[in-house]
Amino acid sequence: MFASQLSAASARRIRLWLVVIALMIAGLVLLGGATRLTDSGLSITEWRPVTGILPPLFEDGWLDEFVKYQGIPEYQIVNRGMTIDEFKTIYWWEWSHRFAGRLIGLAFFAPLLWFLFTRQLTAGLAGRLLAILLLGGFQGALGWYMVSSGVAPGAETRVDVSQYRLAAHLATAVLIFGAVLWTAFGLKREAAWQGGVPFRWELRAGVLVVLIFLQIILGALVAGLDAGLTFNTWPLMDGRLVPGGLDAMSPWYLNLFENVATVQFNHRMLAYVIFVLALLHVARVMGRRLEDERMMHGRGSALVLLLAIFAQGALGVFTLLTGVPILLGLLHQAGALAVFAAALQHFYIVTREIRPE
Repeated sequence: MFASQLSAASARRIRLWLVVIALMIAGLVLLGGATRLTDSGLSITEWRPVTGILPPLFEDGWLDEFVKYQGIPEYQIVNRGMTIDEFKTIYWWEWSHRFAGRLIGLAFFAPLLWFLFTRQLTAGLAGRLLAILLLGGFQGALGWYMVSSGVAPGAETRVDVSQYRLAAHLATAVLIFGAVLWTAFGLKREAAWQGGVPFRWELRAGVLVVLIFLQIILGALVAGLDAGLTFNTWPLMDGRLVPGGLDAMSPWYLNLFENVATVQFNHRMLAYVIFVLALLHVARVMGRRLEDERMMHGRGSALVLLLAIFAQGALGVFTLLTGVPILLGLLHQAGALAVFAAALQHFYIVTREIRPE
């Protein structure tokens, strides 16, 4: 059932397929961001994995969905008096997000079956791809778990989804995105150079990947708490570099996840740390004597990562200063995925294409 060795033609086909899947996942993440920014995520109050693929087709169906929405706190507290046409607008955002998730599942599952039945996959590669498929299924269930925090019977009175569940949902999406890219990188079929680079390259590149992933999670907490709509100044917050009230909640650790000021402050501070670390990394990489063109590749990818981090930081500041308009919010989210992809590629180059000393 499995190929003993991956052919060059199969590697190219599978790599192209995975790149397309990664782009689709990025689009899905942005669609999810638009759903969040338009406050549309609670418009569909039920999880119907199969029958939910179809939107309401007749007016009676729309009225039924609208009545269900009128029973949740978001409608009663925020959107009371909304017309059915206004409801349809937010419904289409959420339906599109769920439909895109199903479409990606099909776009992953069907080609995977074909690659399996045509014996184009090695056992190891098939195992990795099946693990990604299972993680995608878990992500769908996690998405409903997130939505249920605002619509399930007996849920606490809230007009948004839980920021904890939102962060978990986004973190899982980024993990799937990264797993797909990492697998695609591994299909380049390029032997590692034996000359070696310092282990410090590998360590710093890995730390940057971890910190950028953590920064994306902090960004999800910012979005979940609408923290970007407060303290819309830079570089100061409320006229101070370190604003007051960062420890206003008790116990202290709740400030890290529920205090709007603390969450935004942490997001800002980690951005500075990431930029400084990337700058120092590039400085050290540029000072290294080159011995092979693949070391040049490592140097180039480090520089691309630094530029991406700088552009993302500048975009984040502009987004904050303008009160987080939807377009800039989505561009900032797209930038986060681009920075993560650049960091992952640099880490792959350092650890796989250039064998560490």
